[in-house]
Amino acid sequence: MAEHPLAALFRFSSRQVFRWDRHQGRDLLLIEHPLCQAVFSRQGGQLLHFQPRGQRPWLWCAAHWHNLGAIRGGVPICWPWFGRHPNESGWPHHGWARLNDWRLVSKESDRHGVYLVWRLELCDWRVELHARLGAELDLQLVTQHSDSEACQLSHALHAYWAVSDVSRVSLGGLEGARGQDLLLRQPCQQDGELRVAEGCHRVFRQAGALHLQDLAWQRRLRIDTGAGPNCVVWHPGGRPLGDVSWREALGFLSVQVAGCGADSLTLEPGAEARLSLRARLE
Repeated sequence: MAEHPLAALFRFSSRQVFRWDRHQGRDLLLIEHPLCQAVFSRQGGQLLHFQPRGQRPWLWCAAHWHNLGAIRGGVPICWPWFGRHPNESGWPHHGWARLNDWRLVSKESDRHGVYLVWRLELCDWRVELHARLGAELDLQLVTQHSDSEACQLSHALHAYWAVSDVSRVSLGGLEGARGQDLLLRQPCQQDGELRVAEGCHRVFRQAGALHLQDLAWQRRLRIDTGAGPNCVVWHPGGRPLGDVSWREALGFLSVQVAGCGADSLTLEPGAEARLSLRARLE
């Protein structure tokens, strides 16, 4: 198995739980805790790497990043819209959050792990990422809206889960779920476990616990999408993916929690919206 592209940042041990570094033009927060290693990017408030001690990495990240634009991998935050903007064709895919620098509001460490809060404020919007990392992964995305008028919101935690080979893993928990197949442009209903053969892009109207089974790695991850209205499963298959080679892309399956499409929200002034994504080893 190829080494994780961010592993070299941890070759020199440090007694500091939190320390900043610079890599491929981005400011990164490195976390070394007795229970886990992790990396966040200031750009996007994005968790790029998470690895409990003694285990393989849970998240995939591309080895090479564009000088400008979003970083592919980890858990990008799609906000305040998911996919293309409904009205402005020139605005960035998946919103502004992935492209802006976030502020680290707080960071704490104890014997159970680390707890961080990242914040981004744009106009009358505030969004925070609350992260608890230790033996498990727990992310909460909280949006607050203080405009004088109602506004539309669609959002997602667009996780890239590391796998041995995407063609050899299975995703359970969506049996019978209905949704939309965006590749075939037609409704779909999941029959049995989901396996990716030649690409997948499906938005299911279902949330809850999923099970990512990787027999080659003898690993089964429980991925809990909480009460989020949508679960999105995506992999490009053999289609080109920017600077990511076909072989490199075999190493992930994107399983996301989202509120999008017909399940987008209309936030009234003073309202709040939440998404949660949790994972643990089974």
